[in-house]
Amino acid sequence: IWNRRKNGEVYPERISISAVRDEQGALTAYVSVSTDMSALIAAHNQLDFLSNHDALTELPNRSLFHDRLQQSIAAARRNGGQLALLLVNVDRLSRINDSLGHAAGDALLREVARRARGIAGPLDTVARLSGDEFVLLLTGCEDTEDIIFSARRLIDAIAQPHSVGGHDVVVTGSIGISVFPRDGDAPGDLLKAADAALAHQKDAGRNGFRFFKGEMNAQALRWLALETRLRRAIGRAELALHFQPQVAGRDGRVLGMEALLRWHSPELGRISPADFIPLAEDTGLILPIGDWVIRQACLQNKAWQDAGLARVPVAVNVSAHQFKAGTVPAVVRAALLESGLEPQYLEIELTESVMLGDTTAAEAQLAELRAMGVSLSLDDFGTGYSSLGYLSRFSLDKLKIDQAFVRNITTDPRSAAIAQATLALADGLALRVVAEGVETVAQRDFLGRIGCEVLQGYLYSPPLPAREMQALLEAGHVAL
Repeated sequence: IWNRRKNGEVYPERISISAVRDEQGALTAYVSVSTDMSALIAAHNQLDFLSNHDALTELPNRSLFHDRLQQSIAAARRNGGQLALLLVNVDRLSRINDSLGHAAGDALLREVARRARGIAGPLDTVARLSGDEFVLLLTGCEDTEDIIFSARRLIDAIAQPHSVGGHDVVVTGSIGISVFPRDGDAPGDLLKAADAALAHQKDAGRNGFRFFKGEMNAQALRWLALETRLRRAIGRAELALHFQPQVAGRDGRVLGMEALLRWHSPELGRISPADFIPLAEDTGLILPIGDWVIRQACLQNKAWQDAGLARVPVAVNVSAHQFKAGTVPAVVRAALLESGLEPQYLEIELTESVMLGDTTAAEAQLAELRAMGVSLSLDDFGTGYSSLGYLSRFSLDKLKIDQAFVRNITTDPRSAAIAQATLALADGLALRVVAEGVETVAQRDFLGRIGCEVLQGYLYSPPLPAREMQALLEAGHVAL
């Protein structure tokens, strides 16, 4: 039964009640013996835990991992999903054991386990299979790039310095990767494939990862090569800003412009932002690149103003990664100071993903930007998770109707209704509105009828190199 101590704690108790009889057999009393079962049950639970978990790291052991892998395969088979198995070997662990002792090696393994758990998602599993071998089961990987991203994060996490026994120790990890269903449809097959890939990786050089199937390795190599070229592109002046005008729908006057990043590689030619922006975010390169974009946009706009051209704001996209780093206000302040651009001629565009992280930190940064006099715009409005509370809380100046709604605005009543509702909402909150992705006269005319006055899109102009944008500013308007 369950009993309660004087301090209020509930605990399990076993009670044995026996009857006491006299010499004639008559019942005279009962004797109750109570035993606190807490320690026994705790020991049983501990034994049960240890039978399924590694004692050192408290991760699932091989037996429990095998069971979870079987369950995940069954679920993926039902749903038509994909799994990835990352078999991880801690390189040269024996050197740590030999030089610093096994206690230091054990501490290192516990830290590796902690870092691996930090990378795993809520439905993923990290397990320890043997002395220096771990495995990460990814259950939510939709494509190869998701797997590559997780493998890179795990490699980078292991390679960060470890403080062990008063020493800073650096170790690396080698990873072999197998994928369900292409590399096998049973736990043993997937583990065997990942082990073969791991052996090839260790032969080729440690501190890296390798897929079991060659074509997936080719994609990983392309991804890594693109990262290498992107790192070089920053210092080799391969990045450039193009500018797309924002115009008055009535007469085509240029009212502003959006700065858009472009990359032309001498080896690969023009590379789509859809390819290199996610890479920059995954690798952390978005921070130096984003700083460069803000600086260049301010310098270019100020140069045009000094040349006597139209004084219009330039909008710059800032990612959630930049806000998470907490450096946006300092970068903007430095760019304004260096360029001499007045703050009202810089507009920071943020996406709704900024609102999904540490909203308190983001709110503080946005308030600091507003205090400088910089305008704030919410890009791709209606495509994410924003709420009316966010619109008032973050003190925005402008909303941008996403091109996904503009594209179908003349044929889809729901897209038209969303655009009209956005305009009504913005009017009530005293926010300006820009419709982006305007490509046809019919879209322009419809937006004009519902009261959207500022338009952006290929109907007016594609993003232009600085020289061509200067000519457009000199004209003051685009041809209708």
